[in-house]
Parts: sequence; structure tokens; C-alpha cells
Amino acid sequence: MEEIKQALAQHGFKGDVDDAPATLGAYSHDASMFEIKPKLVIAPKSGKDVEAAVKVVAERKAHDAHLSLTARSAGTDMSGAAINDSVIVDFQRHLNKFIEQKDDKATVQPGIFFRDFDKKTGNYLLPSYPASRDLCSVGGMINNNSGGEKSLEFGKTDKYVPRMKFVFADGVERVVKPLNKKQLDEKMKQNDFEGKVYKGMYELLEKNYDVIQAAKPKVSKDSTGYHLWNVWNRETGVFDLSQAIIGAQGTLGFVTEATLQLVPRQKHSGLLVLFMRDIDELGELIPKILEHKPATFESFDDQTLWLSIKFMPSFLKLLGPAKFIHLVTSLIPDGLQLLRGIPKLILMVEFNGNTEEEVRYKVSQLHKDLSHMKARYEINGFEENPTEGSSEKFWIMRRRSFQLLRSKVKDKHTAPFIDDLIVNPEHLSEFLPKIRKIIKKYKLFATIAGHMGDGNFHIIPLMKLEDPKDRKKIMPAMKEVNTLVLKYGGSLSGEHNDGLVRGPWLEQMYGKEVVHLFRETKNIFDPLHIFNPHKKANATWDYSYSHIRERF
Repeated sequence: MEEIKQALAQHGFKGDVDDAPATLGAYSHDASMFEIKPKLVIAPKSGKDVEAAVKVVAERKAHDAHLSLTARSAGTDMSGAAINDSVIVDFQRHLNKFIEQKDDKATVQPGIFFRDFDKKTGNYLLPSYPASRDLCSVGGMINNNSGGEKSLEFGKTDKYVPRMKFVFADGVERVVKPLNKKQLDEKMKQNDFEGKVYKGMYELLEKNYDVIQAAKPKVSKDSTGYHLWNVWNRETGVFDLSQAIIGAQGTLGFVTEATLQLVPRQKHSGLLVLFMRDIDELGELIPKILEHKPATFESFDDQTLWLSIKFMPSFLKLLGPAKFIHLVTSLIPDGLQLLRGIPKLILMVEFNGNTEEEVRYKVSQLHKDLSHMKARYEINGFEENPTEGSSEKFWIMRRRSFQLLRSKVKDKHTAPFIDDLIVNPEHLSEFLPKIRKIIKKYKLFATIAGHMGDGNFHIIPLMKLEDPKDRKKIMPAMKEVNTLVLKYGGSLSGEHNDGLVRGPWLEQMYGKEVVHLFRETKNIFDPLHIFNPHKKANATWDYSYSHIRERF
């Protein structure tokens, strides 16, 4: 990598360049079950630095076919998309600025933590944040097309990025935003790489328009493949290249700046909690709840509940003494209820509004409609910040479950390989027992939490991945789960994306023709394949399996 270091310096790269063993070790894994050791880590300080890095790799690619660049911000990716055996580009270290906010639009660099961004936006909110809101970066949200608890009401990140700066494969940073047909025609006339990309993508999308539109997953949210069906719309005449870039996991180029569309924060919130002893009534319950248009509809299972109780002391460090005492005391009434029997599912239905009266009415109406069903209810208070009041205990369990698994269960390790499936909610009463049966068949200890209103579930098995017997369970278990999900017309990823873990199964979901179009998209954007190899449509299970972690 000495030649790369020298070439970066010659191109005016001013950021950090590091190949110390400790650094390479730290960047060899993300939040996934994979490990790949890079050869070099660079941390650009500007868009010009990113341009320089891309140009250097493009120039050197002919001499080193394995040379590539992989973007990384907070390193919380669960699919293995933020690791690589060549050069890691760390956007979090320097490209982490909040640039400006004008009313309901904010412009930021990709490395900014969502938690820091959220503190600055005042009465406005980026509603597509995931459960890892305290750990993730905004750039990671864009590159994974993240969603979370508010996606039921507001949708995912792809709805909230009206403008971005993007470094193309020729090493030039350009603005990407929606274009009308006249503007698109002008772009395609350009005699440069940008013009070639626009022309190639338009021809691909126009020629295969019906096939692409038919391929769109029939679920409320999805993070698989490239969302080509959202790029070109014949009816509106809008061509938006960013819809291919959002969720591409840095395989098409690098986002260096993003303008984000925000929504007003609503001042009051109320939570209705249902403790369900069995799930037979979900088929009737879910449609009834969705009729009331809740802001969020979340769930977690008995395993998550037990973990939260078992590791309750860990919340002391997280929350501080005052909030921890409040948390413990607020759980006492629920502890008395749990003595009567552990529920299989805890459902959380939240309503927001501008007044307490508005929210109280929404909660009470749902409570009334569900009065005939065999479930326990708890109506929590109404607060200007719902995470600070009586609902906090449930949100902590829901949002922190993955962190508990990663940090507290010492003899086993999180193996997120069936962690983001989604099927339409009307199927859940049939689907969930079948999923549990597969988990039991392979003797997996796994928590189930997710977005009940979308039918999007995060199933995180705990395994001894260093044990070959446990590793051998992954492929057959994944195949059975994937087959079941697709049988019910679902998607293999609602939020967490493909990366190394689900990329190899895209053909099972979409078929050869559509996956070929995904690969053609990659070729148009990245003809030399310098961006994030072995991910998404170019992933293979042999490569992914060979990089499952064996040391912890």
C-alpha cells in the first residue's frame, strides 16, 4: 500500500492515512457476523479528498485488480457492508459536520451521528431513524435506506433526501437531485462520465420499464437490490438518480453531503401496551390497530423481555442514576402483572399529536375497540418527550435489545443473518409460529423484535460462531427462512440491506433477469468495480461464508 499512500499525497489528499495493525484490526468488522481485514484506512477531510481517493484507485486498478474502496461511518452495519480487504474510507472522523438548516431542510456531511444531528434540528425531525439511533450515522442511514419505528407513518430515508453531493467513479463530485425530462435530456447530451451514467441508466430503465416496475416488492418497506423502479417515472416525467444511490451501500459511489427533508415534531405522545399470552388473535388484532393509523406499532418477544430484566443493571451506566431509578420503579406494576404469566409478545402502539387531548382520544378509541380481545392493556402518560416519561421502559427494551445481546451474553455472539425479514401484517398469525418452528428446529437462541405494523421483524440468533457446528446451521436455516418469507410475498430485508449476508440470495427473491439489471446498474455507475466489492448483487455465499468471524 506504499504506492497508494504516495499517490494520495501526489493528488493532494489531506486526510489521515493509517495502516497500523491496531487500526486495521479495529476496522475489520462492523456489527455483522463477518470479519475482513483491510490493508489501509483513510479518513478524508473534504470532498476533494474523496475525489482524490477515487481517482487514485481508478488509476491503479489496472495494476491491482483487487484494489477497491469501501465507505464506513459509524460501523453499525449489520449486513457486513462496511468492511473490505482493501481500502476503508472513514467518513465519520472528519466529514461529520452539520452544515446548515433552513426551516424544514438541513444539510449535513455523512459522518455525523444521528444523535448529534437530532439535537440540532429543533422542532423538526428526520423520521426514518433506526433503533440504533444513538449509535448510527446519517450517512449510514442514507446508504442503507434505513427505517425504524416511525416508518409506519412516515416511510423510509429514500423519501427524505431531495439533494446530495456524490462522487462518481471518475472521481468528480457532483450534485444529484430529481430532474424533469428536459433536464434529463440535457444531462444525457454531456460528453463526460456523468452524461454517460445518466444515458446508460435511462436506456436501461426505459428498455426494461415494465419488468422493473413489476419487480418492486409488495411490502411497505424494502432495502434489497437497487430501487430502479423509483428512478424513472414515465407518468410524471421525473428522473431521480438518487433513488438508485440511496440504499446502494456505497457500491455505486460515495455520498459526501446530503440535504434532508425534515418533518415537524409533534409535542405529545401516548402509548398503549398489550401483553399477549398467545398470538392466535394477531390476524384480527393487527388490522384493527392499523385502522386507527398509529404513529408507531412495535413489538418484542418474551426472550427480549427476559434479557432486559436479567441485565437491568447495565441500564444504570446507560441512563444515569436518576433515570435508572425511575426506570426500575416504573417497572414494578408490570412486574406484578408478569407474575401471572409471561406474555409471548409485548405490543406497543403509539399515537402522536399536538395536544394531550388529541392523543388521549386516539388511545382511548383504540382501547375501546380492543376491549373484547384477550390481552392486557397499559395506557401510558402523555409527554412532550415520550422517551422521558412512563413509556420509556418499553422503548429502552425495544431499542436496546441488540446492544444487550452483543455485550452481555458472553459465551455466544450475535449472528444477524435472519435479522430483517418483512411480510405483510395480515400473514403474521400464520407466519410467526412457522418462524419460531424453524428457530427451534436449529436450536437457535434468538430474540424477536420488530415493527409489527409493517410486518418487519429483527430475529437475532445467539451462536458460537467459532464452532463449525454452529456455523453450518447458518445456510440451511437461512434458506428455510428465506423460502418461508418469499412464500408469503415478503422481502428478505426491510431496513438492514443486503451487504454480504443477503446479497447472495437476491436471485432467489427477484429472479435472474432483475438481478442482471442490478448488475448492469453497478456496471454503468462503476465500470471498473472500485466501490465496495462482494456486496449486494455481486455477493456470493462462498465468499461471505468464508469471512464469518472465528475470533471474538
